[in-house]
Amino acid sequence: MSSHKKVSLSEINQSIDTPNNNHFWQNLKAFLGPGALVAVGYMDPGNWITSVVGGASYKYSLLFVILISSLIAMQLQQMAGKLGIVTQMDLAQATAHHSPKWLRYSLWVILELALMATDLAEVLGSAIALNLLFKIPIMIAILLTVLDVFLLLLLMKFGFKKIEAIVTTLILTILAIFTYLVALSHPSFQGIVEGYLPNATLFESPLPGHESQLTLALGIVGATVMPHNLYLHSSLSQTRKINHKDKNDVRKAVRFMTWDSNLELSLAFVVNSLLLILGAALFFGHASEISAFSQMYNALQDSTIAGAIASSTLSTLFALLPVMIVAVLFGHQEKTLDQLLVYSQVFLSIALPFSIFPLIYLTSKKSLMGEFTNAKWNTILGYIVSIILTILNVKLLFDIF
Repeated sequence: MSSHKKVSLSEINQSIDTPNNNHFWQNLKAFLGPGALVAVGYMDPGNWITSVVGGASYKYSLLFVILISSLIAMQLQQMAGKLGIVTQMDLAQATAHHSPKWLRYSLWVILELALMATDLAEVLGSAIALNLLFKIPIMIAILLTVLDVFLLLLLMKFGFKKIEAIVTTLILTILAIFTYLVALSHPSFQGIVEGYLPNATLFESPLPGHESQLTLALGIVGATVMPHNLYLHSSLSQTRKINHKDKNDVRKAVRFMTWDSNLELSLAFVVNSLLLILGAALFFGHASEISAFSQMYNALQDSTIAGAIASSTLSTLFALLPVMIVAVLFGHQEKTLDQLLVYSQVFLSIALPFSIFPLIYLTSKKSLMGEFTNAKWNTILGYIVSIILTILNVKLLFDIF
């Protein structure tokens, strides 16, 4: 247990009561919520455009990437949530506390850039939706998007459980809508099943006028496993009141945090799959013509809430500067904005190893985590995933530039 005194997200830290018993359903109900705010980050505008373009360009073949990305997300989010509960520090605090100064500031710069990429996708995407739906100028739409997020952050003072309930309701609404749309689109069941199986087409040359499969695959990884969500979850997992002096209470908190995280991320996996299936069933062969329709989803706006909560532990206003610059330069160029959304997700994938390595290192540290240290297989698998991602990212950079 850490002696670190600064509390993560002090307004909501240890703010929600938990049952004093071992009744499974009562405890699950009490711990459900943080996973929804994490999972909704996987259903953001960048996710939408990357998955739909992936399906429109290569049909169902990238479903396997969504499956693997979701499993990786479950593993890493469990580590992040566990770190928060056991150490009472979020990932940013723990990294700063256990890193030399040069590494701390290097990681800060990289993660600030990742946050900018997140804000670019979420704020700009939502602003485009307002522009398309209500003809609001892009600059004004961006300001409205930012302001309504800060309004929701203020509402946290009236009870964080209410925010969790709102976001959970939105996730279930999104799930119902896309399930209905997929049913109407009559996708190929055989194609979907085959899409979840591994294939070697990922490394083939791109079709004329399309992004390469590797670019879209890494964009999906960037949209599905997002660096800021690791920081967010390590903070939100501390919202439940537990007795840190009681090992059984800590064990219970870790257990039900894992249930919450995996259940919500399973919903995100289904939604992400539905997005790609829709792209394949409705737009295959028309990838370059889906820009206007694809932005409609962004009006749901909820992923921007999660991004803003995460950025409150970093630097919100500084991270929003690139969004304003992009709006001024490219506000009336829809195709350019769509490309920026895809490449923002690729940058998140590039930044991801710089979040994963510290997370795995910290949760493998016996002196920090005690009995909650990662199992050896979990640590090894985490490092293998990080190394593979890094290698793929280097290849991607060579392919693009």
